[in-house]
Amino acid sequence: MTTAYDVAAIRADFPILAQDIRGQSLVYLDSAASAQKPRQVIDCVSGVYETGYANVHRGLHYLSEKATADYEGAREKIRAFMNAESSAEIIYTRGASEAINLVAASWGGANIGPGDEIVISEAEHHSNIVPWQILRDQKGAVLKVLPVDDEGAVHLDQFRELLSERTKIVAVTHVSNVLGTVYPIKEMARLAHQVGAVILIDGCQGITHMPVDVRDLDCDFYAFSGHKLYGPSGIGVLYGKAALLEAMPPYQSGGDMIERVTFEKSTWAELPHKFEAGTPAIAQAIGLGAAVDYVSQVGMAAIAAHEQELLTYTTQRLASVPGLRLIGTAPGKVSVVSFVMDCAHPHDISTIIDQTGVAIRAGHHCAQPLIDRFDIPSAARASFGMYNTVEEADRLVAGLEKVKEIFAR
Repeated sequence: MTTAYDVAAIRADFPILAQDIRGQSLVYLDSAASAQKPRQVIDCVSGVYETGYANVHRGLHYLSEKATADYEGAREKIRAFMNAESSAEIIYTRGASEAINLVAASWGGANIGPGDEIVISEAEHHSNIVPWQILRDQKGAVLKVLPVDDEGAVHLDQFRELLSERTKIVAVTHVSNVLGTVYPIKEMARLAHQVGAVILIDGCQGITHMPVDVRDLDCDFYAFSGHKLYGPSGIGVLYGKAALLEAMPPYQSGGDMIERVTFEKSTWAELPHKFEAGTPAIAQAIGLGAAVDYVSQVGMAAIAAHEQELLTYTTQRLASVPGLRLIGTAPGKVSVVSFVMDCAHPHDISTIIDQTGVAIRAGHHCAQPLIDRFDIPSAARASFGMYNTVEEADRLVAGLEKVKEIFAR
């Protein structure tokens, strides 16, 4: 492994990793579902409740002013992390699912009409499929699907052929949560803009595995969840270009998103608050700021390099397991490894290796159309984070060898 990357020091920051599971040390390989939290984030959230909690934007007393400063300070950290132009372009949501629903309901409701086209891909999470199906049905629009090939990649010539003058929005994942494939979203954004469409990126897996610069990508919207970026659950982010957000109607209504209310008419607060109705997830947002501080201190490029070494090593080790087939083999993928075995159902695989202290995911991973495309009932998935090691990859392989032994009897 890279000597400059001190994985032991990083692991020491994650208290949950120090415990034993079923009599053996925990090997957590489910970060694509939800990453574990460093002590710095845990202490930050606890500190908010212990010494700095009050409602934000609404009080003139010390605690409200402190909470507001920390809450808005976290927004600025996220802006810098994504290289957005303005903190007004950073909208707090409950997670990526709400962020995508916000765009579908607000931007889509105002801009999609009968016969207009929405383009997604076969690799999408349900959260980036269902909102567009609902919008399609409400508006009489057309939903087009970009296929993936047998490796899990997409082809830009096929994408170009799907686009037309009726295409209004493209909604695609940055990185597949099943395959680990990194999609060419910068080029996809360029092609979408050529036909006058906007593009939304589901960045849940992208922002956790690589540096993200929304201005370089030239995406119109970028959504992610805090809990996958080593932050708290219940908090997420929608980045949107200011001009688009300004033109969009509110998604929800209530306190904090208004400028003036009378019984005759209400007017809306300026960005970003127009899209943040009600008392927000205050401690969670501040905790997400702490998570951004943490991964920034380690360095996203260093994290990416570490995870790539893990991916290479794990892929080589899995090749030695008889009857195992990898699902998703496109070049340049991130450290998400899905597979099936000819001797056991993925649920059995997960259950058996859990007895050895190894935590992986099994199922359709909220991507049933993609699982159907590969003609499998479900898949086992090992997903690596900044704290995983080659020794843990060896533990995974040892667990899979135990699966073979059990089902060979």
